[in-house]
This record gives sequence, structure tokens and C-alpha cells, in this order.
Amino acid sequence: MAGKRLLMIVGDFVEDYEVMVPFQALQAVGHEVYAVCPGKKRGDSVATAIHDFEGDQTYSEKPGHGFGLNATFADIDPSDFDALVVPGGRAPEYLRLDEEVLDMVRHFDAAGKPIAAICHGLQLLATAGVLEGRRCTAYPACGPEVTMSGGEYIEVPVTDAVVDGTLVTAPAWPAHPAWIAKFLEVLGTKIQHGDVKIFA
Repeated sequence: MAGKRLLMIVGDFVEDYEVMVPFQALQAVGHEVYAVCPGKKRGDSVATAIHDFEGDQTYSEKPGHGFGLNATFADIDPSDFDALVVPGGRAPEYLRLDEEVLDMVRHFDAAGKPIAAICHGLQLLATAGVLEGRRCTAYPACGPEVTMSGGEYIEVPVTDAVVDGTLVTAPAWPAHPAWIAKFLEVLGTKIQHGDVKIFA
């Protein structure tokens, strides 16, 4: 089976793990991942932030790595892509102010294409108005935004993910194994190790 073309919308201070891990993992199993940021082009980079859970009332934040973009936002036509990936961090907070970004998100929803969003990425989906009637999870502090946008916020362990049709969501980066595995399943990805089929 040929790999899918996946669009990843990122911005400055995207969560480091939540952009790096899926970007690499989805390519490792044969998909093409195009990472874009409004106002930036292929070869530019975005700053990342590392959000960690260290016993405080909310996450801590530390500088992350620079993440290189491999596509130019202005050249993107969402109809050329099979699915959308929205990482979390602080980027969704300002990306949701960009109407072109919101229209891209709405395209994937209206076309019934898979969408994977994690942590604060749900802020972007809530603002785009694509969560009404959908079951999803997010970083708990984003739960009220999910609810106010008409979605059903599901509280799950930080290592779990929620699937509602073509929508795959998770609360934070500790859920990567579950979130990426469930997204691959929704994409129809088939992985086989010897006689063991992970996705049949």
C-alpha cells in the first residue's frame, strides 16, 4: 500500500516532542509528512518548547530544538493531502487566529479525512468549529474549549487516546504510542513484522 500524504500544521513554540515524534514516526512507516507554518517557507524553522510534568499544578516549559519546515505554507492546497496532524504546545493558541489555517482544518473535516490532534492542538479544532458532536480528548486545560465548541470532552489517562470516526485525539505526548498507533489504524496503514500483522 502506498503511503499517504499528511499535512502537519505547526507554529513557533509547538511542543517539541509532539512535532518531532509524529513527524519522524509517520515517515518511518512510509507516509509523506509535510510540515508548514503560516508566513514561513520550506527550509525555515520554528522554535519548539518542551512541556514536562514535574509535580506542579500545570506543565513546566523549557526551550526545545529548532524544527525545520519541509514545505511552504503559501504553496499548500489541502485537497492534495489525505490527512491532517495538529501538534500541541503554544502554537495553536496563535495559529487559531489565522483564517487560512482554520479553513484548512475545515477542509479536512468536511471531506471526512482523518485528523490527528494532541494536547493544545484541540484549540485549533475548536476554533475551526469542527468538534460539534464529536468525542475527543485534549490537555485537560483545553477541555472547556472542547465543550464550548460543542464537542464531548473525554477525560482519559495521559497515556491514552480517543478515536471518534476519523478524529484521533490525545491529552499530551506521553500518549504518543497509543495516539500514533490509532491514527495509523484510521489511515489504514498495514505494518507486518514477519508473520505478525500489527494492522491487518
